[in-house]
Formats: sequence, C-alpha cells, structure tokens
Amino acid sequence: MKIVLAGGTGAIGELLARAWHTRGDEVIAITRTPHLMKWDMVEWDGRTLGAWADTLDGADVLVNLAGASVNCRYTEPNRRRIMDSRVDSTRVLGEAIARAARPPRVWLQSSTATIYEHSYTPNDEATGRIGVGEHAPDTWRFSIEVAQAWEAACNAAATPQTRKLLLRSAMVMSPEKGGIFDTLLTLVRRGLGGTAGDGRQYLSWIHGTDLVNALDFLIARDDIAGAVNISSPNPLPNAEFMADLRAAARVRIGLPATAWMLELGARAMQTETELILKSRCVVPGRLLDAGFTFAYPGWATAATELCPERRR
Repeated sequence: MKIVLAGGTGAIGELLARAWHTRGDEVIAITRTPHLMKWDMVEWDGRTLGAWADTLDGADVLVNLAGASVNCRYTEPNRRRIMDSRVDSTRVLGEAIARAARPPRVWLQSSTATIYEHSYTPNDEATGRIGVGEHAPDTWRFSIEVAQAWEAACNAAATPQTRKLLLRSAMVMSPEKGGIFDTLLTLVRRGLGGTAGDGRQYLSWIHGTDLVNALDFLIARDDIAGAVNISSPNPLPNAEFMADLRAAARVRIGLPATAWMLELGARAMQTETELILKSRCVVPGRLLDAGFTFAYPGWATAATELCPERRR
C-alpha cells in the first residue's frame, strides 16, 4: 500500500512507519521537521495547502497523528498551540483530500481515549460517557475539549470517497525511546514506580504490536467507520499496573506518590497530573465485536515482553 503519515516523526509515527516500511509498503511521512529515515519525508507547516498535498493523490491510506505534545503545563499559550495544531492540521488534510484526483480510500484520524469522562467502569464506543463529569479539574476539561474539537474537524471535512475512522487511542506501550513505556520504565528503575495517588484510577493501554495489527485490521474492513477505541480489552488500576511493571523489570521497590507530591513533581517537570490521575477505563468494543484478536490482551505478559525489548 501507499501510506501517508501526517505528523509521523513522533514515537508512535515511527513505530507505524517502521512496521509498514519493513513489510514493503510505500510510506511517506509529512512533518514540520523532515530528517533522514528509511522512508520518504515531505515538509509541511500543518496549516496551509502546499506541494505536500500531492502525496495524498493515489494514496491508499492517510494516518493523521499531527499535534503538539500534551506533555506540558496547560498555560494559555500551550493550550492554543495544542488545540490549533490538531484542528488546523486536520482541517487542511480534509481540504487536500477533497482536491485529490484519487483520494485515499481510508483516513485514520487520531483522537484519544481521554475523550471519555473520569470513570472506574468500562467505556466502550456505544455506552461510554463523553465529557468531564462533575467537579472535574480545568485541565481535564481542556483535554476533553481538545479531543472533541479534533474529531469534529475530521467529521466536518467533505471527503465522500474516503472512509473515516476516529482512533480513540489509549497509551501505546512500545520499546521506542521517548515513548510512554520508556518514561514509565525509567521511573521504575529509579525506584519511583510506585502507586500514584490512591492507585484506583484506571490506565488504558495497548501494546505497539496490537496497535499496528488493529490499524491493519481497520484498513481492511470497509464496513467499519467512525469512532473506534484503540486499547487493550483489559485496563487496570494504577496500583496493579505499576506492580506488574515492577515485576517485569525485576525491581522490588517502588516509592508511592500522593496527589500533592505528584502536583509538585508535575510542576517541576513542566507537565500536568491529569496524565496520571484521571481514570481512563476504556475497552475496545467495536474491535472485539468485529473479531479482532489481541496478541497482548493482558498487561503482565505485555510488560514482560517489553522490558527486554527496551534494553535491546
């Protein structure tokens, strides 16, 4: 296939590009910062049409991962950057598809599992509650507003020949340097991988192999469109998640951190505790109903496989 990856230079983009390039697909990454890789890269600004739009003509698949990192303090300038980078890039990709003589047959649009409210019960696509719920902190509200605006921008694009899939992705666990697993494993190895807050908040996740396989599955299934949860069928509370990771890493001690300690640490690291304390209990209802089989449905097995891969 010819696959175009917008914003394809982050950890997830490189995971997907590497997998598809290795099996022989033609991969083109559209990025603000092109650099030398085994696949082609084309520069864009993420806002305006340009020569990069020609890559979509004749493409089989568009995957949009573009957006500024949310690993920052949610100041007003950072909020504008996070929101605008997602909405603008999605809007202009829709314009490019509309102008293409041979538009992509499927558009895989990034969204996020954080679109669902803070919950300790499973959220699937049919019954999950989208929104903030009561007494949610302002930072949590912002994250959901971003997710909703991101999806709305994709839905608003006039692309009648292109099937759209909104990927409500959980945290992707893969051995790439700079990814979320790399960050968590580093904390564990430093003795800081204990329970966060009360440890009851759920963490939804997916193994990188299952991410690639799930996207391949969705690309091949012309009967599936709209929102799809991209997550393992087994989210688990933070306390259990970190205990399994410590066991896989063979680290016996993990210092716990209370909510106020996490807030101090987040300020020092210029990030937000929402990424740690919001309960994301998300399950892949549509993938399971469609017959998708997970290679790594359980976290303990996934973590055991990932730890030596990260060392290599």
